[in-house]
Amino acid sequence: MNLSRIKRWILLGHRWLGIGTCLLFFLWFLSGVVMMYVGHPKLTWQERLEHLPPLEASQPLLSPADAFRKAGIHGTVTDLRLANARAGLPVYIAQIRTDTLSAPDAPRPEPRLVALDARTGALLPPTDPATALASAQIYLEQGGLSPTSSSTIRPATSPRQPSPATAQDTPGKPLYQGITVEDAHTHSKAMDLHRPLHKVLLPDADQTLLYISGTTGEVVRDAPRLERGFNYLGAWLHWLYLFRDTAIDWTELIIWLSVIGIVSVISGFLSGIIRWRFSRPYRSGSRSPFAPGALRWHHILGLIFALTTFTWIFSGLMSMNPWDIFEADDSIIDARRISSPDIQPSHATATPQALLASTTTPVRELQWHTLLGKTRVKAVRTHEVPPGNADQSLLLSARTGKPYTLEPERLRSALFTLQPGYPPRIDILRQDDFYYYSRAEHTMGGGRKPHPLPIWRVRYDDPNQTWLHIDPTTGQVLNEMDSYQRAERWLFALLHSWDWLPLLQNRPLWDIVMLVLAAGGLALSATGIWIAGHRLHIKTRRWRLLRRKQQ
Repeated sequence: MNLSRIKRWILLGHRWLGIGTCLLFFLWFLSGVVMMYVGHPKLTWQERLEHLPPLEASQPLLSPADAFRKAGIHGTVTDLRLANARAGLPVYIAQIRTDTLSAPDAPRPEPRLVALDARTGALLPPTDPATALASAQIYLEQGGLSPTSSSTIRPATSPRQPSPATAQDTPGKPLYQGITVEDAHTHSKAMDLHRPLHKVLLPDADQTLLYISGTTGEVVRDAPRLERGFNYLGAWLHWLYLFRDTAIDWTELIIWLSVIGIVSVISGFLSGIIRWRFSRPYRSGSRSPFAPGALRWHHILGLIFALTTFTWIFSGLMSMNPWDIFEADDSIIDARRISSPDIQPSHATATPQALLASTTTPVRELQWHTLLGKTRVKAVRTHEVPPGNADQSLLLSARTGKPYTLEPERLRSALFTLQPGYPPRIDILRQDDFYYYSRAEHTMGGGRKPHPLPIWRVRYDDPNQTWLHIDPTTGQVLNEMDSYQRAERWLFALLHSWDWLPLLQNRPLWDIVMLVLAAGGLALSATGIWIAGHRLHIKTRRWRLLRRKQQ
């Protein structure tokens, strides 16, 4: 195949690939700009805490050991916590597994959530509409949200009493909107254990739609009307959620559309180089062969913005972990031996009264976890206390309720004995860096969990090159990264969101760079749409004329 034939195939390939992808590119750029500022609706960890009534030390509640024994639940539970989360009532919430396996090598069953009444140990039934409305009412009151109606909201003396009918007919009260398994605002996998979800509309100025867990009765997502609208224009459009839960394999669709898009960009750039006169201009005086208009602008914009367009499409492909390229072998570094969300409730014998008696600031939630082989409790406040404060990230003994201080040397010793033959290197991280950083709460990656500093970065020279980020105050492993995940940080997060600290920490520099590049991509796509429409119009007209002649 000679060179001229190769050039022809490149030009024809880009023409038809461009016709097929230009509208998709435009939608990706447009929705990407929206997602720079508003990700999908979410209930950030800070919002969740702020809307929980504080736990009261005077309230007589059962210990986890007694509550789970009365409920008939034995064995290990995961992510155990206590909060006034179900219609303002104190409940223990945890994940459990129903292990009824007949063969030891059979797959483990999926975990499920349970909610226990912390006063009686009763296993609570699935959430009903009245409970969902009561949870929404508490959320409204705790958040200090102002109703749009002039009616005052009376505190609920009995959270279980209001019925859907009366709540809908009362001005200034939450309005029950029905039940859903999944909708445009709840595609997140984090919602799976809570499905089905009750929807309740708040009478606040933002017209916030709450999603209430069908299993625990707690608020798991809030979606103000503005966020719901931007979600359709942003994440829903960007991720092509229209094709979720259809006969089409959504993951494969995104992967192969991205691959086609990459080929389109590469062929377009090569076409632009082929058509551009570097040595001498055309007779028109331009180095582009096209007359002034959309074609010339598309040619010039393509040469300028081809690289950033390529990196955005390529990094979007990387976000899907295509063909499991970022999957590593199981790590020999078992971080759960340091800190694990798994506990035995029988080891948690301290009552909430005993635990709360050791705190000096209002506690919104108690969280149990295993730290260095012992069950500990973290008392979670509304706001993180600044470093150095005596009440910072208070840890308690799950047996006595007394404060517990994690000795740094004990934690360090445990890290060195985690895997013999692979002594770690421990660095203290006092500020964000390339691999440990935070984003604004309502962007796609922000607001999911606390972001403490300083932390320890623990690096092992094992086959996976494992890194652990650990909060030295609580001993909790914040995240674990292997070499593949660090590669994904470069190939996805950096190239797609430009999560580069010199930009992120110097707003609005990041905004200016991103908006200029996105505007270039939008203009490139828009001119492509015009060219595609013009080309299809010509082809259609020729086809009609040919058909008339044949008739």
